[in-house]
Amino acid sequence: MSRKLYIKTFGCQMNERDSEVIAQLLAQEGFATTSVQEEADLILVNTCSIREKAEQKAFSLIGSLREEKKKNPSLVVGVIGCVAQQEGEHLRSRMPHVDLIVGTQQIYRLPAMLDRLLSGMTQKEIATNMESSFSIPPFQKLLVNNEKTAITPGFKQFVTIMQGCDNFCSYCVVPTTRGREISRSVRDILEEVELLVEQGVREITLLGQNVNSYGATNTVDPRPVSFPQLLRKVSAVQGLQRLRFTTSHPKDLSEELMQCFAELENLCPHFHLPVQSGSDKILQRMNRKYTVESYLQKVARLRQYRPDIALATDVIVGFPGETDVDFAATMRLLQEVRFHGSFSFKYSDRPHTRSTSFTDKIPEEIKSKRLATFQKEQNKISLQRNREYLEKTVEIMIESILDGEIKGRTATNHMVHAAGNVDSLLPGDLALVIIEHAGNHSLKGRLSE
Repeated sequence: MSRKLYIKTFGCQMNERDSEVIAQLLAQEGFATTSVQEEADLILVNTCSIREKAEQKAFSLIGSLREEKKKNPSLVVGVIGCVAQQEGEHLRSRMPHVDLIVGTQQIYRLPAMLDRLLSGMTQKEIATNMESSFSIPPFQKLLVNNEKTAITPGFKQFVTIMQGCDNFCSYCVVPTTRGREISRSVRDILEEVELLVEQGVREITLLGQNVNSYGATNTVDPRPVSFPQLLRKVSAVQGLQRLRFTTSHPKDLSEELMQCFAELENLCPHFHLPVQSGSDKILQRMNRKYTVESYLQKVARLRQYRPDIALATDVIVGFPGETDVDFAATMRLLQEVRFHGSFSFKYSDRPHTRSTSFTDKIPEEIKSKRLATFQKEQNKISLQRNREYLEKTVEIMIESILDGEIKGRTATNHMVHAAGNVDSLLPGDLALVIIEHAGNHSLKGRLSE
C-alpha cells in the first residue's frame, strides 16, 4: 500500500510549481498525494514569507500539526519554502514537532532526506543552505509519467525558467529566501515544454521572479539567450496552444518583449506588470529603479502593439513615508491606466529587508483606509472593463465542467462561466462563448453554436 502525501501551498506560482515538483519526486518513493490532511503519512507545508499574512497562516497550520503528531507519532511533518529558508534552525527550536525543514534550493534533496528520516538514520532533517552554483535539475530526471509514478500533467502547466532576484527592492525578501538570479538552460526549458506538450499540456506559463532579466545574469548557457528570444523558441513548440509568463519588472521591459505580443500568435494578451506605487518618491524608496512616467510610457507602447491586452498589477499601500499626496498619485495612476485587475496589499515589515529600518511607518488604520479606497476604485474599474466584453464572442480554455456548466479562461485571463451543450467537451478544450453578464471578477455567457 502506498503512503500518502498532503501538501498545503501558500504564496505565489513559484511555490505552486515547487509543490508539483515535490509531488513528482515523492511519487517515485511510493507517496500518493491526497487532498485529505487526516489521511496523510507525510504533511508538507510549502510556505511564503513575501507578505506577513501568508507567513502567519503558515505558522498557524504548522502549529496545529503539533496535536496531529501527538495523535499519530509516525506522522512526518515538514516545512519547506521561503519561511523554512528564512527561519532555518530557529524554526526547529520554535516548532520541535517538525521533522523536516527544507529551503527553496534544497527541495530536490527531499527524497534522500526523507529516506534517512524514515529509516531511523536521523531524527530531524534540515537543509537551508544557498549555493552560488545552484541549478534546477532537468525535468526529465523527475521521471514524470513513467513506470515509477502515476502522476501526469493536466492541460496547463507551470515551467520554471529562473530562480531568485537581483533587484533588492527595499521591502522584498526574495533575494534572501530565493537567492540571486539563476537562469536555467534553454535546452532544459525547451525539452521540458516539449515533453509536457507531448503529454497533452496545451497551456504553459513560464515562471521567474523577474522573467524579463532571464539570461542576463547567472546562466549555464555559453551563448545567453534573452527572454524575448526564449519566448519565441517556446512559442514555436508544435502543439502549444497558449503561452503565458509571470512576473515582470518594469525596468527590464524591453521593446523586443513588447513586440512579442504583436507577433506571437499563441502568446496570451495578458500582462502582469507590478507598479507598486504611483509616487516617484515612494518608488525611489522602494528601490524600484523606474519612474511613473517611464512606466506609463511602456503601458502606452504595450497597448500600441496589442490593443486588446489586459493589464494587471501589484500595489503596496502605506509604504513608510507615504503621504496623502503620494497615495493620491497612486490613485491617479490607477485611474489613468485602468488595470483590468490588481493585487493590492498593506505594507508590512519583512525580515532582512531595508525598509524594516525605516522609521516613518504609517499607522495601521491609515493603511487600512487607503487599501479599502484603492480596492473600491479597482473593483469599479474592473467591472467597467469586464462590461467591455458584453455581447462579444470570446474563446476560452475549459478548466472544469459541472452540472451542465463550463468554467474556463480567456486568453486575457478572465474567468468565464457558460451554459450550453457540454456533452462533447473536456477540460483543456477550447470553446467559444457569447458573453451575456459581467461581474467584478468573472464573466458569464452561453456556448456559441
